[in-house]
Amino acid sequence: MSFLFQAYPFARQALFALDAEAAHETTLHALQKAYDCSLTRGMMHSRVSDPATLMGLPLLNRVGLAAGLDKNGAHIDAMGNLGFGFIEVGTVTPRGQTGNPKPRMFRIPQAQALINRLGFNNLGLDTFLANVSRSTWRSKGGIVGLNIGKNADTPIEQAASDYLIGLAGVYPHADYITVNISSPNTKNLRALQGEHELDQLLSQLQQRRLELTEQHGRRVPLAVKIAPDLNEEQIDIIAQVLPRHGIDGVIATNTTLERSAVQGMPHADEAGGLSGAPLHARSLEVIARLRQRVGAELAIIGVGGIVAGQHAAEKIAAGADAVQVYTGLIYRGPALVSECVKAMVAARR
Repeated sequence: MSFLFQAYPFARQALFALDAEAAHETTLHALQKAYDCSLTRGMMHSRVSDPATLMGLPLLNRVGLAAGLDKNGAHIDAMGNLGFGFIEVGTVTPRGQTGNPKPRMFRIPQAQALINRLGFNNLGLDTFLANVSRSTWRSKGGIVGLNIGKNADTPIEQAASDYLIGLAGVYPHADYITVNISSPNTKNLRALQGEHELDQLLSQLQQRRLELTEQHGRRVPLAVKIAPDLNEEQIDIIAQVLPRHGIDGVIATNTTLERSAVQGMPHADEAGGLSGAPLHARSLEVIARLRQRVGAELAIIGVGGIVAGQHAAEKIAAGADAVQVYTGLIYRGPALVSECVKAMVAARR
């Protein structure tokens, strides 16, 4: 393992002395600088092979980077160098927006958790696509997913227009596209998970994808990212609606509004979505319920609470085809990626 990977616990002490969002930006900047230097690029490089197929796409391994860490798609090559089998960037909205007021990201170290209410802060579709186009990771066999959302000031009744703009914009640049309808930090967004609303949205997206498939000569898989705070009936409805519109995959899950696991801890009452270790058990329940309902028809990407390799193996055992990490990286560092791959390989023996 790279010395830089082993040194992360020491770097974490310094990063945790900073505001959480400032530490996030500092880390991305440092990773990019290290990647841009040929000497340190090699010291960061990790590649653990466990070939798999996801939504028809060939993966180096089943561990991906979840959306949200690289919102503007500016660090795809640097992140890919850490050993991921696939990278998802965004969420991008048609127009750039600043997101919610700061501070808006809070650590809960006692629970290996994080609360954020960032609110889809990003530089907009044009900058996002310019960044993605400059990256070279896809040309080296890396798989890149592009995650699309709606602007905060777009009325929920007109949300489909933003998603259609995003779909058309990212289509030529994506290996797969994720429709994010489950962030708790954009007002009313989760209403799109209702049966009627989801039916209408996906119907329009599927029609537009058919046109884009003909235009570009390739069919790009579509995934939908859902919330963990759905009841069994809501999960069952989603499991019925997604195949109806030719959706290829579901990402389970986004962050949660539930706070029982962190009750009484500093920052536990901050508004926003909770991620990290407390989310793992609920994510497993949603994955298992989805797999029971959709059979082998849809790919499932398990995300939420993976802070150890064993958690990744448990996601696969529950019915996921692949996993994504984000908050676990903050607490464990990039060594978590290879640990997850190795745990999933060991679980199959």
